[in-house]
Amino acid sequence: MTEFTDDEKKVVEAMKSLGAKSDDKLKDVDSIAKASLMPKGKVANIILGLVNRKVVKRIAREKAAGYYLIASV
Repeated sequence: MTEFTDDEKKVVEAMKSLGAKSDDKLKDVDSIAKASLMPKGKVANIILGLVNRKVVKRIAREKAAGYYLIASV
């Protein structure tokens, strides 16, 4: 089980509440930031760290990249 910081927990919980759990339910940083009540830049940095730790998957799209949880967290 991966250990998360408090801010990482907020982001993961926000993604869960948005239903971002598969590649057909992608969410962008804006919607995750609004759901987590955190600044967009901070959320973007946290998500980048979670992508590097293989907790979140990033899918490039035309406008904004989409993200979803890939680990059972």
